Amino acid sequence: MAQTVAQPTATTPAKLPLKAIAPWAVFFGILMLVLLYFVGAEQGATSVFNGTDVHEWVHDARHLLGFPCH
Repeated sequence: MAQTVAQPTATTPAKLPLKAIAPWAVFFGILMLVLLYFVGAEQGATSVFNGTDVHEWVHDARHLLGFPCH
């Protein structure tokens, strides 16, 4: 009784075109910059919202990322 063994074939990985990635990369880049602004600079003269609510919401993240706030 003879058995045949399937030989593996070399395949090239599928390439993802840059045009498919670019809009998502731009979107997440802008989103990260907005989040970085709110964590790092939303206070004082550059604040978008009045009061200290945003500062209090991101207070621990400021310390975690090394931004001074006191």
